[in-house]
Amino acid sequence: MSQGFSIELYFDPALENQVLKAWNVLARRQISTQLIEIESRPHITLFSSPFLDPAKLESIIKSFASKQEPLPLSFSSIGAFPNENNVLFLSPAPTMSLLQFQAQVCEAIKKEGIEIGEEFKADAWIPYCPVAQEVPKTRMAEAFCVLRELKLPVSGYAMDIGLVEFSPVREHFSFGLGNTIDT
Repeated sequence: MSQGFSIELYFDPALENQVLKAWNVLARRQISTQLIEIESRPHITLFSSPFLDPAKLESIIKSFASKQEPLPLSFSSIGAFPNENNVLFLSPAPTMSLLQFQAQVCEAIKKEGIEIGEEFKADAWIPYCPVAQEVPKTRMAEAFCVLRELKLPVSGYAMDIGLVEFSPVREHFSFGLGNTIDT
């Protein structure tokens, strides 16, 4: 049974590999394997909702993506949401282009009558790339130490936008930014 849907921003292969390296180190140390197990892909969540109609969103996201260019990203710090999920993440520099990109995605889907939750509104959205979920409290400090070994900042580009259903993660569609060729 689906837990929800997310519109996600995906990275160029080199940046994606940097994030996967963090996932794999944390998995080898048996700190967290959750993102690997649910078959996620390195991403920044732009919007999420428990209920969405993928067919309704496909043309909207495709049209939006075709008008965009790849987005420069630089993950410069490590952070955590210390709650029941204990998420560790890489935090991108919150550039105006990234913040506007996310706000424009939400505006495009809002026009279709889809409600935007508080955490995805322009003045509240926190961009992050998860590197570990469900980290045991007793291993949070160790996980931070492992992540500090990454040579930050890691930089690259957001190249694609897609819709996934979770969990496990199943991609419904994705489109390259600036790519007007049908996929």
